[in-house]
Amino acid sequence: MTTSRRERTREQDPVSVPQPLPGEADLVVVDTTWGELQPIEVAPGVRTLGELEVIDLVQQGATLVDCRTRGSFMGATIAGSVLIPHDEIVDRRAELPDLAVLFCNGPQCPQSPDAIRRLLAAGVPASALAYYRGGMQDWVCTALPTEPQED
Repeated sequence: MTTSRRERTREQDPVSVPQPLPGEADLVVVDTTWGELQPIEVAPGVRTLGELEVIDLVQQGATLVDCRTRGSFMGATIAGSVLIPHDEIVDRRAELPDLAVLFCNGPQCPQSPDAIRRLLAAGVPASALAYYRGGMQDWVCTALPTEPQED
């Protein structure tokens, strides 16, 4: 069987973060055809996490790092995260804690995978990094807390 993603048919700019459906509490609209799917394993030795593992690691002291660049926030970030854009992360690696959980807009977004690969190439050990592949897409769709982030 051959499978491929459906091509984008909308003419509007893609929306990478699910947005509230006006007048409908607890419902969001998801744009399904933006970006390019990313692998589950972004790099050897870097753990890929789901929401429960992210929450557990943060409770244990890990830091969530939002790797998105300006213009891709769509007004929100994961509550308590710090912003270090993927294209600045190597220069700012001294700001990273012992364990950083990197995320971006979700499974179609290359920003946190790029950040992880850059950090590994700069000598940061894989054991100091984790990848939350679900990113904002899955975080919002599972009704977990966000906070405002201006573009």
